Amino acid sequence: MVTPRMRTAHFALSHVGCVRTLNEDRCLSNAEAGLFVVADGMGGHDAGEVASTAIVERLEQVTRQGSAIELASSFRDAITAANADIRRYSRLNGDKVIGSTVVGLLVFESDYRCYWSGDSRAYLLRGDTLTQLSRDHTEVQDLLNRGLLTKEEAAVYPRRNVITQAIGVSDYVYMDFTDGHILPGDTFLLCSDGLTGHVSNLEIGEAMAGHKPERICRDLVEVVLDRGGHDNVTICVIQFFAASATVPLSGYPA
Repeated sequence: MVTPRMRTAHFALSHVGCVRTLNEDRCLSNAEAGLFVVADGMGGHDAGEVASTAIVERLEQVTRQGSAIELASSFRDAITAANADIRRYSRLNGDKVIGSTVVGLLVFESDYRCYWSGDSRAYLLRGDTLTQLSRDHTEVQDLLNRGLLTKEEAAVYPRRNVITQAIGVSDYVYMDFTDGHILPGDTFLLCSDGLTGHVSNLEIGEAMAGHKPERICRDLVEVVLDRGGHDNVTICVIQFFAASATVPLSGYPA
């Protein structure tokens, strides 16, 4: 939970895009619990929607916790339960491989923890510096990490969208995480790959600088749609302010 030492404003936006007819992305914004999530389902037909919905429905049950450790434990327990739900659905439907990426920002007082599995991303804009907090679980990122591809080669690698981790594809749940301290003025952005498939990190940072959460979300979705919107796109933006800042009903300091 965000304590009186820090106030928050947040906004989330999801769009089906220009090509697909079904939106398999899901998001959750629960400032009271200190939990913000984006999930991007996969599996074809409505199976991806089932997976991402299972994740969000489990996480909706997470409530305000008494410590950062308890919040992290509740998050992991919910993801583990969602993984079991998805695996059960898969077995009942001919062992079809379905799953969902997930990226989650957990906030307790002035600390955060970011979890992820798959290629949905988390960013932090602090001052003029944009940092990508997550690292994609993809085939192309693995090759980059091993020095087997250059960034230029990765941009045209034919299997660059193949992910190597997701919730629901295995009985074992794998997530990476990173921790940090929140400063007044920090802006976090969570997104599905429907954004990063069309918009560079530089452009994301420029769109985030000096704007309200709603403006950031709407401007970036507009860019995605202008560039073809080949996938569903979901964005969640969370900003933090000192307790002295007045946050009106619109969710942004006056």
